[in-house]
Amino acid sequence: MDHKTLLKKLKLGIQLMELHDENPFKIRSYQSALTAMDRGDFDIMELSDDQLTQINGVGKSLVEVIKNLKETESFPALDELLEKTPEGILEILQIKGLGPKKVKVLWQELGITSTHELMEACQSGIVAKTKGFGEKTQETIIQNLEFKASNADKWLFADIEPVFEALAEKIQKISSSAQFAIVGEYARKMEIISLAHFLLGTNNPEKVKSALKAFEDIDWDFTKSGPNTWRGKLKEADLHVRVDFCAEEDFLWKKLSLTAAKGHLLSPASDTETIAEKIQKKDYQSEEEFFSKNDLQFIPAEMREGFGEVTLARENKIPQLLEDKDLKGILHNHSTYSDGKHSLRQMAEHCKALGYEYLGIADHSRTATYAGGLEIEKVLKQHQEIDELNKELAPFRIFKGIESDILGDGSLDYPKDVLASFDFIVSSVHSILNMDVNRATDRLLRAIANPYTTILGHPTGRLLLRREGYPIDHKTIIDACAAQNVVIEINANPWRLDLDWRWVRYAMDQGVKLAINPDAHEMDGYLDMKYGVLVGRKGGLTKEMTLNALSREEIAAFFAERKAKIK
Repeated sequence: MDHKTLLKKLKLGIQLMELHDENPFKIRSYQSALTAMDRGDFDIMELSDDQLTQINGVGKSLVEVIKNLKETESFPALDELLEKTPEGILEILQIKGLGPKKVKVLWQELGITSTHELMEACQSGIVAKTKGFGEKTQETIIQNLEFKASNADKWLFADIEPVFEALAEKIQKISSSAQFAIVGEYARKMEIISLAHFLLGTNNPEKVKSALKAFEDIDWDFTKSGPNTWRGKLKEADLHVRVDFCAEEDFLWKKLSLTAAKGHLLSPASDTETIAEKIQKKDYQSEEEFFSKNDLQFIPAEMREGFGEVTLARENKIPQLLEDKDLKGILHNHSTYSDGKHSLRQMAEHCKALGYEYLGIADHSRTATYAGGLEIEKVLKQHQEIDELNKELAPFRIFKGIESDILGDGSLDYPKDVLASFDFIVSSVHSILNMDVNRATDRLLRAIANPYTTILGHPTGRLLLRREGYPIDHKTIIDACAAQNVVIEINANPWRLDLDWRWVRYAMDQGVKLAINPDAHEMDGYLDMKYGVLVGRKGGLTKEMTLNALSREEIAAFFAERKAKIK
């Protein structure tokens, strides 16, 4: 049990209280406490009972609940609620847009107790005819169920990374006599991982297989396995596992084949042969030799997707890819001025301690009331604090930014005089997400045309494995950013990774700079920068085309020059 898991258990308890019509005052109290604990700058697991009571909404009864959660990972009221709740209802509660009240109607009035039954009820039109739902809600439920089903057994790269690395280490250890490689989508640093894929090269396969068969972390499915490929599932994380076996002399060409995406393998390596055909010649002793022998520039593993990288390699145009160390500052971050966990000072001092030259603070604008968006008076107060901190922390610098909501008509939050007071503005959509491609594209185009927009934030609003983004015409949006000298964000939050890496090269070709931003709401959020770098590299991103690879002085000049051009 850790801080985040404890809060998830408490949230589930609150949902079930609502579902079963528990005391509304108790629910509100618990919800208030949950919000305070979620936003607080502390670890619940480390707080004493007395310290817990200092948190808004936490009384004696809730202290007891937290103690039980720490000790047993549950609490009596939660156990009772779970006992009288069908297991399928818990799954339905996770569907976006369905709160406990609507789930209760589905359960008690329609007798729905599973996502399968819910889909059938929606497809037959029963849900739309139920009071409080309607056609639009029914269609949204269908879309969310389909999205959930299509993403079953898939993981965010960032979430599965520690589990994957630990598994790889164990497999390598128990098969130490064999050559070992991570291949597949993880080797290519894909944003979504659905398979842990490994390659073992050995001339004594029975010894290696015997050790793997006794490996208790994986449930092997030998009905779907063969002599050269074993399939199973990791018990800990519900992740599919595949292990391929080959002779030692075949290890290199197998590794090249299994690491690359199909599109890469089918790409023409010459006028007469594909990459796959070149690989199968086996006339090389290393990956580097394979590329050089075939008159190809070396292609990093993360780029082997079939998105034009082979053509670039044939023309010697694979760029020097961006590295973590190239980034000089961190833009688009939140503090306690809006919905962040840590104060402006804490965010700045931690950023400086990590070795960065500057921090761009971009709290939510006033329209985002749900996130504590800044009223004008609060903006002025924050700017005053930034001025004071800049004197104290120099030469480190905090740049004054805001994440301005792009309103429904494409305009930005705040009047022009307030917009003009910021060093930079990240313009983002946070509301009215159910748009078609024409409306979404037009809305973004209007924001891009606004002279105060410096950076277009998370362009599609997607949340990987949670919701699809609103559809946009990427080319039109990127072309508009090129025309208006607007930077596009690669939001490094593992749930977003938006702009998608598949559009990075097109953006660079149009001369559009990209900014890797963590959208950090706490100090640890800065650690997400590496995921932004990973997806940037997949798209071929370079240091030269990355905004926050600029030094403190260079980016200050960039912001100042843009502002000077506003009439």
